[in-house]
Amino acid sequence: MRSFQHVYILVSETNPDRHYTGITVDLDDRLRAHNAGQVPHTSKYRPWRIEIAIAFHSRTKAVEFERYLKSHSGRAFVAKHF
Repeated sequence: MRSFQHVYILVSETNPDRHYTGITVDLDDRLRAHNAGQVPHTSKYRPWRIEIAIAFHSRTKAVEFERYLKSHSGRAFVAKHF
């Protein structure tokens, strides 16, 4: 599934109130990077697990959806549904 863009939400296993939303082409590699401390925004709350990932053919749509999830209303949506 390398042709897909994945929008994903991570949950910290040590602090389940902590979430991180991102976008990638390779979910496994990106999760490894988060858990190895290679991503400054997530290194403090390791380890992480993927709560949800949504695949898009369109990079543009994936970026728009990621931007929505990071907005105030998107964070409320995530809190309610995930």
